[in-house]
Amino acid sequence: MTQRKQINFTIVPDESSDVPRTYANFCAISHTPFDFTLTFCEVLPPSEKEVREAETQRVLQAPVRSRIVVPMQFVPNLINALQEHLRSFGEGTHKVAGPDTPVH
Repeated sequence: MTQRKQINFTIVPDESSDVPRTYANFCAISHTPFDFTLTFCEVLPPSEKEVREAETQRVLQAPVRSRIVVPMQFVPNLINALQEHLRSFGEGTHKVAGPDTPVH
């Protein structure tokens, strides 16, 4: 029988990749019994045509910028990290998080 060795480590983003930063100001959330889907959109001021269509259809479509699926087990850590960052921001003690700053 082999013994498992436990190793503690911190995961940090690898900023060497060329993944572009994406802006979103709206997030639609859905879930299955297994995961959460966060669909990030950019809502821009609507054109006159879009306003007219929204008046009749009651829908304004926003371009999807990113769709992220996370396992159910990840969600509590995400919520805690967001709450901690929001608390820090509200207290004015926030620092700009660098690539070596974990979110949780």
